[in-house]
Amino acid sequence: MARFFILMALCVLPALVSARPTRPNFIVQGKVYCDTCQAGFETSATTYIKGAKVRVECRNRETGLPTYSIEGLTDKNGCYKIPVADDHENEICESVLVSSPQSECATIVAGRERSRVVLTHNNGVISDTRYANNLGFQKDAPLAGCAKLLKQYEYDG
Repeated sequence: MARFFILMALCVLPALVSARPTRPNFIVQGKVYCDTCQAGFETSATTYIKGAKVRVECRNRETGLPTYSIEGLTDKNGCYKIPVADDHENEICESVLVSSPQSECATIVAGRERSRVVLTHNNGVISDTRYANNLGFQKDAPLAGCAKLLKQYEYDG
């Protein structure tokens, strides 16, 4: 009888270990906006861009050479959710603007063209979703009324 349990354990245990669920891919999530006032940041007049192309790219921390890249598009709310395979613990990963479908809002806002994301499970974060800072394009010409709108952001200090 003891042999039966030992034999059973030897057959079942490896199956249980290999059936252990693996962690799903990461989801890198963020938004792409159109700076309609050329403010350099999001305002109450900001709109969000449907169909903007965003790339998640990773590069080797030591050499800087690319190791991973995948592209995605924003939805009607300007949101993107890009699935990323594997753990990228020893890499630098970023969400990067690629293109805007709006020709009048296709100039990249300096400093808002990329956002670093940490893509490893070895950092204490339980969720598989990683949130990137919003990325932005700006309109070729500001909307009427932007000067008045931007006055509310002034600081007299």
